[in-house]
Amino acid sequence: MARAMFEYTKEILTKVSFDVALFCKEVQKAANHLLPYELEELKNFIVFLSKQNPNLTPSLIYLK
Repeated sequence: MARAMFEYTKEILTKVSFDVALFCKEVQKAANHLLPYELEELKNFIVFLSKQNPNLTPSLIYLK
């Protein structure tokens, strides 16, 4: 079940990556629901997205 939540989170973040504020809200939600090892994977995923859209980089602050 937890893995499904992680995949769902990645899908949502990809869809809302056009709006930085909404993206940050979704990252905050994910930080509350995902397991610690999944948060590390999420950081890597956000770094990957940030290469395409550098405005998303500040969202990493919510994962620390």
